Amino acid sequence: MDFTQIISDSFSLIIISMCLFLKIPQIRSIISLKNARGINIYGLIMELGSYTTTALYNYVNKYSPLSYMEYPVLIAQEYVLIYLVLYYQNLIGIKVVITTILYFGLAISFLLKVLDPSILTLIVPFCTPVSLSSKAIQLWEIKRKQNADSVSVTTWVISALTNGSRIYTILMDSKDILLLTNFTLSTVMSGTIALTAYIMQHKKKQS
Repeated sequence: MDFTQIISDSFSLIIISMCLFLKIPQIRSIISLKNARGINIYGLIMELGSYTTTALYNYVNKYSPLSYMEYPVLIAQEYVLIYLVLYYQNLIGIKVVITTILYFGLAISFLLKVLDPSILTLIVPFCTPVSLSSKAIQLWEIKRKQNADSVSVTTWVISALTNGSRIYTILMDSKDILLLTNFTLSTVMSGTIALTAYIMQHKKKQS
């Protein structure tokens, strides 16, 4: 194993370790405040879709597990976060149940290759605009409500750092242009949300 691969694998392990706690500050913030103001549920659902599609794409293409192992961790945390937002925004109902069943049905179908894996290759290019849109919606929600109280700056800073680091590991591993584009733009958007939330929270403390 050459030196660059060792560095790449080390970065991957650091990224995976950081992602173990990525959504935890946001989850704790919602539980502590007992509200989810400033968090857009549609943005979270789009983010979950992007995470799931990217994870499945990496898996069916047999890419190195270290290059995408943070996704199962993030997806598990996203489930908890979505549930909390649905609960505190009083959105849990039959539509949520049906959507959940459809989501897991599709994911399992791709994992078991009941559905043709090549479909994921067609879907993955949409992950970049979907991921960016989910972040843009979150940014819009903060600006619209002029409230970032329940938004965790720490979560978005970690997101920007892990996305940025993943650019290097993909360059060293698959060099997949679709994934590189996604992570580069996601780094910028996550950093923008972190900065916006920090500024708004800082202004509120001073007022």
